[in-house]
Amino acid sequence: MLAKFWRKVLIILEMIKFEHTVFALPFALLSALLAARGIPEWRTLGWILVAMVGARSAAMAFNRIADLHYDALNPRTTNRALPRRLLTVGQTAAFTVVAAATFLLAAWQLNPLCFALSPVALLWILGYSYSKRFTALSHLWLGLSLGIAPVGAWLAVRGQFELVPILLSLAVMLWTAGFDIIYSLQDVQFDRQVGLRSLPQTIGETPALWLSRLMHVGMVLLLLVVGRIAYLRWGYYAGVGVVAALIAYEQSLVKPNDLSRVNLAFFTLNGWVSVLLFAFTVVDWWMFWR
Repeated sequence: MLAKFWRKVLIILEMIKFEHTVFALPFALLSALLAARGIPEWRTLGWILVAMVGARSAAMAFNRIADLHYDALNPRTTNRALPRRLLTVGQTAAFTVVAAATFLLAAWQLNPLCFALSPVALLWILGYSYSKRFTALSHLWLGLSLGIAPVGAWLAVRGQFELVPILLSLAVMLWTAGFDIIYSLQDVQFDRQVGLRSLPQTIGETPALWLSRLMHVGMVLLLLVVGRIAYLRWGYYAGVGVVAALIAYEQSLVKPNDLSRVNLAFFTLNGWVSVLLFAFTVVDWWMFWR
């Protein structure tokens, strides 16, 4: 019985791509580092990690339930766990509830403001799952869902809103929306057939790719502004330079008529973007302001 339970858990973790928590988590840690001007209290840091994992896990599992009908129709997604009936909707819903409760518990443990805002954040990230039904700007909805992370981490440490985490949130929003546009190129024809919305489906692949590039330029510019406002030094700016190079390479990999390297652009490179920026910021802290 226990072995069967753990098999189900592993299937769920694979279904929600648990390892992709790495996309937004380093930005939350970066924000916490800036808020504390160093390493936050270990208790605070621990609950930030729990909140991040809980929120993302709930959002991804809920997304699989909401999109089950479309996943079963789309040749690219028919191999997912729910269409294949490796999991039931009930099992996935139970996991979603546990993950959401974990997020709310973590927010409660952090401070009253985080707890008060946590239902709003949860509704926003869960609501993304339905956004493609009615808006081509669903990429920005997803972007802001990940962009909540640096604001939440800052509030966990300082308990108040400030400009730096808001700019970080906007940077994450533009970064995420930009690479989500690239990812959605794979489903343009399917989206048109079933009535789902995306920028490539609405304005065409080439204009959408150019908009993706503009979003990524905006992300880099916002990161530069963050560095200026937060009085960061060359370590951080070197990280921004590496991020800009990775994003430029990511954009070069994908053409409207050649999607063969979308997975490299989407999964591999974007994971490195957030991890390396955080790593370089840690170097900046270690060298100049600890």
